[in-house]
Amino acid sequence: MRILVVGAGAVGGYFGGRLAEKGEDVTFLVRDKREHQLKEHGLQLESVHGDFRFQPKTLKAEEKAEPFDVIILSTKAYHLNGAIDSLTPFVGKDTMILPLLNGMSHIDDLIEAFGEGKVIGGLCFVESTLDEAGKVIQTSPIHDMVFGERNGERTSRIARLEEAFSGTKANFRLSDTIEGEMWHKYLFITTLSGVTSLYRAPIGPIRETGEGERRIKAVLSQSARVMRNLEAPLSKNIEEALFDKIKGMGYSMKSSLQRDMEKNLSVEADHLYGYLLEAAESQDVEVPDLQLIYGNLKIYEIASK
Repeated sequence: MRILVVGAGAVGGYFGGRLAEKGEDVTFLVRDKREHQLKEHGLQLESVHGDFRFQPKTLKAEEKAEPFDVIILSTKAYHLNGAIDSLTPFVGKDTMILPLLNGMSHIDDLIEAFGEGKVIGGLCFVESTLDEAGKVIQTSPIHDMVFGERNGERTSRIARLEEAFSGTKANFRLSDTIEGEMWHKYLFITTLSGVTSLYRAPIGPIRETGEGERRIKAVLSQSARVMRNLEAPLSKNIEEALFDKIKGMGYSMKSSLQRDMEKNLSVEADHLYGYLLEAAESQDVEVPDLQLIYGNLKIYEIASK
């Protein structure tokens, strides 16, 4: 199976690197700067699950190549439109597009661009970052990618994809309920990213205060209400389950959004929170904690220009 990974950053570089380590046919769609880094240093994984370094196959948007069997999309939401333009020449009649973005609005964008049948569901949990030299540094036991047909069917193409993903040093898991799992992650990320970016602190100190614990519960509750009004297939007690998960996280755990703010990078304010606020307004639902988090991120965007 020919696999194209859009980007060779902290997420795409890690999972694509693990697939290449196994021996799969993996190509990375990159820009000039990243291509230069990879040619000079190779793609390097430094991980608690084992290090790996290799010279990857790369491709740029203006170059020609045959369509790929699957395209793994691991960009940030604010790069989505550019990524769609870049990968379009490599999408064929039978190409599967597997997005790993947080949130849900990107699914509609991808369906509009490529059609309902080409877009499958996906998400990942991995704590990884790039250092100054472009090395992928992965630091925790969790390195999971979950994928599946959005309607839950066990199709022949998803079986082929499961076979290609099997036997790697990362956890690739086929799900029959991927849409629900994507919404659950959206709810989790909305809450964790929201409170850690709002208080500029790891999750440990936040949950130790009454104010922090109240805020966590409020964001979970408000977000879940909006999502259920959108007919998201959330589990009945998902708020309680995710609150327990957040209580059990490491004291020093930070969200990737918070880390981006610390590096003065762009954030996914509109993709994660603007989407829910727009839905809440149409539903006539009050979501003051989500508004506070969104306002904090928009002020950061202005101040960081």
